[in-house]
Amino acid sequence: MGSPASAQPSAPPGTSRIGRIVAASLVGTTIEWYDFFLYGSAAALVFNTLFFPSSDPLVGTLLAFLTYAVGFAARPLGGVVFGHYGDKIGRKKLLVISLLMMGGATFAMGLLPTHASIGVWAPILLTVLRLVQGFALGGEWGGAVLLVSEHGGDKRRGFWASWPQAGAPGGNLLATGVLALLAAIQSDEAFLAWGWRIPFLLSGVLVMLGLWIRISVEESPVFLEAQKRTQEEAAAGIKEKPPVVEVFRRSWREVLLAIGTRFGENISYYILTAFLLVYVTVHLELSKSAALNAVLIGSAIHFVTIPLWGALSDRLGRRPVTQIGAIGMALWAFGFFALLDTRSFPVIVLAVTVGLLLHGAMYGPQAAFISEMFDTKVRYSGASMGSQLASIIGGALAPIIAVELLKDYGSSVPISLYLCFASVVTAVTVWIAKETRGRDLAKDGLDGSVPPAPATATRKDSVPLGR
Repeated sequence: MGSPASAQPSAPPGTSRIGRIVAASLVGTTIEWYDFFLYGSAAALVFNTLFFPSSDPLVGTLLAFLTYAVGFAARPLGGVVFGHYGDKIGRKKLLVISLLMMGGATFAMGLLPTHASIGVWAPILLTVLRLVQGFALGGEWGGAVLLVSEHGGDKRRGFWASWPQAGAPGGNLLATGVLALLAAIQSDEAFLAWGWRIPFLLSGVLVMLGLWIRISVEESPVFLEAQKRTQEEAAAGIKEKPPVVEVFRRSWREVLLAIGTRFGENISYYILTAFLLVYVTVHLELSKSAALNAVLIGSAIHFVTIPLWGALSDRLGRRPVTQIGAIGMALWAFGFFALLDTRSFPVIVLAVTVGLLLHGAMYGPQAAFISEMFDTKVRYSGASMGSQLASIIGGALAPIIAVELLKDYGSSVPISLYLCFASVVTAVTVWIAKETRGRDLAKDGLDGSVPPAPATATRKDSVPLGR
């Protein structure tokens, strides 16, 4: 790759090199999202009876989703810790650590005794492992998308950076596919007794594969160049504040914009996938296989189309493509449940697939969009914090709010209104934000210019961060 001094971050990398980077990020994020989504699917299908037994199925499901939300609560902390060290020592090292943490926690879940065996300790241990999952995922997203964004050229960044995004439906596809296969070949009794453990134990094999691929990639040249400047400033006696402090001091507007950009996308995804399983199996009283297969088909199409939305954002801009998804989702929120209520499997597949296509329009450009909001020295921290704070107020609460609304009203209309509101929040946020397409990530500021050197050696008056 050459020394940091000779690196040219803004130049498009060779196809083979960027291909390796994309493959490493995609495989790693797919595995991590597999682990994370596996819990969500299990919470809807088996954890409600195995770890949170209750006479009311919706109450047990609600308790299972509360521990599901705990994972989201740990994500901002993971974003702070991983973001800090990722901005200090590099993206690659932290991505390896996050993969090992996530895989280890998921594998351990497959070994847990249930409530019938050890009582209250079963949900407690499950919750602790869920916290580890959330902490690891909080550091994964920022590092994975930044590694690709900072390797990719300015003109095709939306396309390249969207591939790690495809790891989310890829992981969901893998998790749902394994569960659907087991549900198809096993009786309900066998699945509840031991079959549900197989997908969790499979995580150990997947992590070894992801680790082998991820270790082979190079560190981001943009980061190496920024690290060299930091070392030169330190040698000159310029003190640097921790990245997370700099983010909230200079780039708090960008953090808020990142939260708003992710708000509707995050909520819509977990309603379209995790809550859908509850709605179809409990409210509509259809089979687990029908719900899982609908998500499976929709996720396959979602996986393929996310990079297409990312490529479109390279041509039209991040804002217009995201707006297509946000406005479309606000309208689809009402048709979605009406189609589910038909109880027709092909129609349910159509409802999920269209919803995930609209979600992809928000999600595909998002990696490049949020990465381009922040300067290199705080990019990991800023992108991670904005993303993971959105996950708490968005994805963490979405299934819980949806289940509670369904329990209280027995109708999907309040859930549609909730989904519509979330999508409108994202549409308005993106309308306020500035377009970032084509930004040179090696330079500070959205205008791509490098501010002049400070007259005195004080960090707070040196290179400004953000806008």
